[in-house]
Amino acid sequence: MKNILLSILLLLNILSWDINGQSIKPIYPIPSSKQLNWQALEYYGFVHFNMNTFTNVEWGEGKEDPRLFNPSALDCNQWVRIAKEAGMKGLILTAKHHDGFALYPSKYTDHSVKKSPWKQGKGDVVRELANACKKHGLKLGIYLSPWDRFHPAYGTESYNQVYANMQKELLTQYGPIFEFWYDGANGEGPNGKKQVYDWKLFHSMVKKYQPQAVQFSDNGPDIRWVGNERGYSYETMWSPINKDEIYPGYPKFDDYRNGQEQGSHWVAPEVDVSLRPGWYYHPDQDSKVKSPDSLMRIYVASVGRNANLLINIPVDTRGLIHPNDSAALMGLRDLMKEGLKSRLKVSDKFIASSSVNGHPIQLVKDGSVSSFWAATPKDIHPTIQWNTMDARLANAVLLQEPIALGQRVKRFVITITDDSNQIEKLTGFTIGNKRIIPFKARKIKSIQVNFLDARGQVLLSNFDVLYITSVRNESLYH
Repeated sequence: MKNILLSILLLLNILSWDINGQSIKPIYPIPSSKQLNWQALEYYGFVHFNMNTFTNVEWGEGKEDPRLFNPSALDCNQWVRIAKEAGMKGLILTAKHHDGFALYPSKYTDHSVKKSPWKQGKGDVVRELANACKKHGLKLGIYLSPWDRFHPAYGTESYNQVYANMQKELLTQYGPIFEFWYDGANGEGPNGKKQVYDWKLFHSMVKKYQPQAVQFSDNGPDIRWVGNERGYSYETMWSPINKDEIYPGYPKFDDYRNGQEQGSHWVAPEVDVSLRPGWYYHPDQDSKVKSPDSLMRIYVASVGRNANLLINIPVDTRGLIHPNDSAALMGLRDLMKEGLKSRLKVSDKFIASSSVNGHPIQLVKDGSVSSFWAATPKDIHPTIQWNTMDARLANAVLLQEPIALGQRVKRFVITITDDSNQIEKLTGFTIGNKRIIPFKARKIKSIQVNFLDARGQVLLSNFDVLYITSVRNESLYH
């Protein structure tokens, strides 16, 4: 406990700068170190591969014969190589879906790879993926559905301990875990009963055995669902929420999907979306994989709206990523590499209506999230402006706040001036970790950002100008 308190005090000291007597203090709530580490990942993958892959359904019933699970060429190294080449920072695996079939030889269920002919019942998909992630330098995450349509204890108090025991297996036997994913589904088990989940117990298991891991659900405790599975965040997106008012499966979740400006806890959103119409592999969807252009627009509407992006890859019955899915991800990689390339030049000029000593406007172009421009506290409607002598083609502005000091900006106006002196004004709301604001592509010579409202002193860590070929302004609005 003393070490925890000391860490908190040190963090608070780091997060309060005193520049010539001017103190820049956090606006609470603020993210923890593990939440900051997670936010920096931005983009990683989901792998839906389980019994449903072999029964060609999305949700199994728990009655499936374990002998159906028998991939002919499973290669987790292939999954990880493709994910890494695509720019993903990690993979989250469905270790157990709602049907209850476990991809590892758990001691706490009879419905698992132990009863499968794959590797004569000696296989362990979680182990193979963990080894591949370690080999190639990707992070490993675990999805473990609390719902279990097979387990006879489901719907009774004893099942909560069964689930916690399975958590312990996954959290202690496979190395570091960066994210633990709880699905919000809660249906009936084989006995016709629903389970009252012991979330306090479940959360405590992760905190005990993998304290650096973030936990995902409708309300966190560390990160939360964005509120849709179509691949986009919202134009207003606050990371704080009143976490204690929400629970997994909360019926009025839409009321909280944009976060809450005055929220009590920092619980940033994650956007989950599949490469295909389904989450699991279905042969008739081989021609329905999202295009790279579509995926790039999803990136802008998720990471570019203060969320992290989790793209699902449905592994096929061989145990491999289908070539069509791989091609889509490589196409996205190429679009990201080109579209997220800075259009700024050394000769470009930045000016600001005010600056705190030690935090000049020039810091917004250094690409670092730890350095930042700070307006003076009395400048309640500060303005920054980028000017260039040689107009260049662009169609998006990127803004970032130093979220270690809290989320602040509530409303801003961007004024874009092109090489014909035509002016376009765009109104934006929240910024957070990253905001990408698209506009009509043309040669631009000046961009001004006027901050109209904020929770305290305005801080900005990064400003950039981009040209993203696949993004059209109107395509991002939902």
